[in-house]
Amino acid sequence: MSKRPRRNHSPAFKAKVALAAVKGEKNLVELAQQFDVHPNQITQWKAQLLDGAADMFGSEKAAAANPPVDVKTLHAKIGELTLANDF
Repeated sequence: MSKRPRRNHSPAFKAKVALAAVKGEKNLVELAQQFDVHPNQITQWKAQLLDGAADMFGSEKAAAANPPVDVKTLHAKIGELTLANDF
């Protein structure tokens, strides 16, 4: 009996399966048969989706809270510190 080669699923496929699991219209066994993946894998993808869902809506506020970095002033400060260390 030969093993099936390892499969790499795309993020879109994982999201599709996880969303189907979250909807709850079918149980895990039915979803596993439909998408040809193990039920434990569906459970893991569902947990990742639910954990990452809060980050999807919170990232806008986090990006607005951090001001953009001024590279010129940082380079100037590095130059000053380098000169100070040379003495």
